[in-house]
Parts: sequence; C-alpha cells; structure tokens
Amino acid sequence: MRLEDIVKAMNGFFEANPLNVAAELNSLQLFDPPLVAVAAADDPLFDRLKEADAVGPGHMSPKEWQSGSKAVVSYFLPFTATVRKANRSLGLPALEWLYGRIEGERFNQALEKFLVGYFAAAGYRALAPTSDRRFTVVDRKSNWSERHVAFVAGLGTFGLSRSLITQAGSAGRLGSVIVDADLKATARYYSEPEENCIKCGACIPRCPPQAITESGKDNAVCGDYLDRVKMRYTPRYGCGKCQTAVPCEDRIPAKRSR
Repeated sequence: MRLEDIVKAMNGFFEANPLNVAAELNSLQLFDPPLVAVAAADDPLFDRLKEADAVGPGHMSPKEWQSGSKAVVSYFLPFTATVRKANRSLGLPALEWLYGRIEGERFNQALEKFLVGYFAAAGYRALAPTSDRRFTVVDRKSNWSERHVAFVAGLGTFGLSRSLITQAGSAGRLGSVIVDADLKATARYYSEPEENCIKCGACIPRCPPQAITESGKDNAVCGDYLDRVKMRYTPRYGCGKCQTAVPCEDRIPAKRSR
C-alpha cells in the first residue's frame, strides 16, 4: 500500500461527503483537501512525547493503542479561505469558524472512520485513538495529541501560539489513524520543534484572553476563555484568532532577513 493511494481515497471521500458543507451557512465548504503524512509506529519521538516537557507520561504510543502497529497516518485539514477570512476580525469568533470547529470535527471523525474501514477492507487492522473508549483528556492534556503526532509524522512544527504550522498554515484541524500496514514514513523536512515559526509575535495581540506572550502560551488561560465562549455559543465553541490574520495562517511564513 502506498501513501498516494491513501491520499486518493481520502480525496474521494471529500468529494462525496456532505459533512464538509455547512448547509445553514449558504452551503459553506469547511475544509480544503488534506495534507497527509506517515510516521513509523516505532519512531523514537513517540517515546519522547511521554516526557514532562513534551506531552507527559500519560501519552500513549501507537503500539500501546494497538499491538503490532507499524505506522501512523496523520493529516491536516486546512480551513477554506472563506472560513479563515471570516475570523480575521478581532474579538469574538466568527460563526463560520465555530462551524468549522464543531461541524468540522464531525467531518474529521467521519474521515477517521472512513480510513479505518479503508484499511480493514485491504486486510489491515486500524484504529483512530480519539474515537477509542480509552481516549482521555485530563487537565487539558490528552493521551493522544494530534499536534504532536503530526509533528512526528512530518506535517509541521509548533508556533508561538502552540498551533502546528504546516505547509498549508496553521488554520485547520488534525486527525490520525494507527494501522498495522507497512507504510513508508514521511521524511521530516525540519529538525527543530519550532522551525516554521518566525517569532514575529503577530499572534500575541490576536489572542482575546491574552494567553500568548513572547515566552509562549498559557494553556490554562486559553482553556478558560474557550469555556466562556462555549457558554455563549453552546453547542459550538472555538476561537482561532491566533491562527488567522497572521503570517502562518495558510502557509509557512518566510524567514525574516537579519
């Protein structure tokens, strides 16, 4: 099995699935086609994620989720320009962004389920950790971090806002599936965890609760703000201001000349 075949199947799912469209918002398309990469299940970086300065000891490795696993297929779903542009104003999140966060996650889960079935039809065992009953979030830390898994797979690196900056930017959603198929791992085009971030600080004034500083992001402050947004917009919530109207919104920003 080749990565090209997986990408082709995923693109076919995109074309046929109505969950990628918000009918209530003039049939707004939520995502553009995904970026897809593969990590080896025994990549040493998965053990590194268990360390306290990464995700933490509760983070499970691919083989802990599913014995005999050989690869992790990780993908990034870029928000469409319409979703991104709607959220560029300061203040409260745009309705388009809230749909992208909640209805978009339903599409994301459907895509993961599709991939599990795709691999099963080819004779392989596959599992989507975030849909598994063992998936947990404690103190805003999960035992399967899509951002960190995507970093291992070669999709991108972290920014000052802690968003993952991919070749299609940071505005989007992430997903992954663990499989026992022998897939070739994607080569990481970077060597440092924050290599794609130019430290421009554009995300700092964009953050409504001021959770981002030049030193990084306070996840507790961000999380508390999201809780307040959820109270206002239930059943939807989100923010994404640090991912829009910034140089890394839809690309890897160009390095500044010294």
